[in-house]
Amino acid sequence: MKMEFPLKRLVMRAAALVTVTLATASCSWLQSLETDPTLDWSADKLYSEARIALDDSNWTQAKDYYQKLEARYPFGQYAQQAQIELIYATWKDGDAPGAVQAADRFLRSYPNHANSDYVMYLKALATLNETDSWFNILAAEDLAERDANASREAFDTLKELVLRYPQSRFAPEARRRMHGLVLAQAEHELKTAQYYYVRHAYVAAIERAQRVVSEFQQTPFRDDALELIANAYDNLKMPDLAADTRRLLELNKGKVNPALRDR
Repeated sequence: MKMEFPLKRLVMRAAALVTVTLATASCSWLQSLETDPTLDWSADKLYSEARIALDDSNWTQAKDYYQKLEARYPFGQYAQQAQIELIYATWKDGDAPGAVQAADRFLRSYPNHANSDYVMYLKALATLNETDSWFNILAAEDLAERDANASREAFDTLKELVLRYPQSRFAPEARRRMHGLVLAQAEHELKTAQYYYVRHAYVAAIERAQRVVSEFQQTPFRDDALELIANAYDNLKMPDLAADTRRLLELNKGKVNPALRDR
């Protein structure tokens, strides 16, 4: 009988310890809820709140909800759609490189997803860091000042979109942006040639202008490039080459791709 009391005390101590542990855990959980009220949210709730934030242009809040949804419910019904909308929110929140990286990850993971065309379109826009208006076609002179590598990368993405999804609702806008990028790159090369020309670096000017003639021969900038080349040959005392260039200009003057005629 004497052994019952130590055993009873031991049981009581264990029960007290469990009670304290549960109370501590409960307090910790409540404190966590105060810090992050989304901890007990379902996937439905997280996605719904993320969409509300997105529709309200609250990009930072939307990103936070989408990231939590992806982390807590990676295989849930909203997982893939949340990733797509997170790309958009990330881009609109000012993190264009992050949006491009997220788009690349999505396209690698889901190359045949039904919305891959949209993700590719978003990637191209984020690469250029442009606005999302489908009908806002940027002037070529604005695009010409952008990083040439970014323009080429965006062009390649848009080209892939058009080739893979020719019937996509994003294809017409992608084609128009591709035309704008071609004009932009041609103008960039011409302006570089002009930069060298006014500084009397005629050989360098000819090299850059020849890029316009060879790579962008269907754009209106080709004629300007040929004229610059002829003038540069004049300054280099190379009349035969200057004359040949002017003959080439006369033969092809005004012959450009109609789709690239308007700037």
